[in-house]
Amino acid sequence: MTTLPDFRLETHFSKWEFHAKYHMTASDAESISMRELLAMATPAEREEFDSLWLGYTETFGAPDLREAIASTFETRKVQDVLCFAGASEGIFAANTVILDKDSHAIVVTPNYQSHETLPVAICAATGVPLDPDDNWSLDIDRVADAIQPNTRLVTINFPHNPTGAILPLDRYKALIDLCRKNGIYILHDEIFNGLGRTGTEHLPLIADVYERGLSLGVMSKSYGLPGLRIGWIACQDVELTSKMERMKHYLSICNSGPSERLAKIALNNRARLLARNCAIVDENLPKWEAFFARYPDLFDWQAPDGSCMAFPRYKGADGVENFIRSLVEESGVLLLPGSIYNSQLGETPTDRFRLGYGRNGLDEGLAALDAHIMRNRG
Repeated sequence: MTTLPDFRLETHFSKWEFHAKYHMTASDAESISMRELLAMATPAEREEFDSLWLGYTETFGAPDLREAIASTFETRKVQDVLCFAGASEGIFAANTVILDKDSHAIVVTPNYQSHETLPVAICAATGVPLDPDDNWSLDIDRVADAIQPNTRLVTINFPHNPTGAILPLDRYKALIDLCRKNGIYILHDEIFNGLGRTGTEHLPLIADVYERGLSLGVMSKSYGLPGLRIGWIACQDVELTSKMERMKHYLSICNSGPSERLAKIALNNRARLLARNCAIVDENLPKWEAFFARYPDLFDWQAPDGSCMAFPRYKGADGVENFIRSLVEESGVLLLPGSIYNSQLGETPTDRFRLGYGRNGLDEGLAALDAHIMRNRG
């Protein structure tokens, strides 16, 4: 594997995330306190947490945590689940185990950077762009055209980061049929599954519907609990799961015991947490829509299908990079420029930015954003 490039998103956040006054581009739902989470625990779960032995945990993850994760699927069992220290470790393990130098991978663009840089570091890869004029959907014919005899992996992400798009179900099924015909694994980054406006229709989890599907999940995004650093991959392929478990021996080895106890409590209150976070989306999304209605000359707005992110176009003469930079430096409002999602595998939009709407406190940030625009208009 070649040396990996700087992770653009994390480099940007390292500079600004904890210094900007208004974090308006977060991809995770509003978090809760330790006290609030423990208040959801049953007496038995609280005793498990309080009396926890702080030794090593099982590399696969605690069996009862894996059982709780499996319960979020229609057909998966505890033996189909492998836990990781966050989703990024799962992405690394899956790519490293499935791909080798003689392989070929297909990834959608734009995308979370490691979904591209990891396969590119291992083997040849082809990018298939999502179409902004088709609700950021995926052209299955373009995927078919990209398949080579040595294609081993297709990586997708719906609800999509950064656009919030959800692939239509018929195209999802067509993609699965295509990959099944060619014996290709699908790594589906499903970390925003369950998050969106109340009543959002999400896709079936890939591990439930495809024998070579890898469902990537995490406590960070839809559940709003990134501090737990608990992620997972569910997969029907037992041999592949075993290989990823052995790869984990070179990575985190095992998860944090306290985090496993807390993640189990959260998953046992899954419906409550998701309803709370979707209610925040219900409250915040109309505020963004009202904001964009005030500035049709500056922005093109497309409502997302799910998650708590969107990827609008900036039409100002100064360009999106200058707009985003001046916004954070002068007014303390943090957004993500589209360059964070640049791809080596093809063109990606250069006039867009990512915003978030899954956290509380949006009104203050929108007021600062309004004031910045009016001030710079003179």
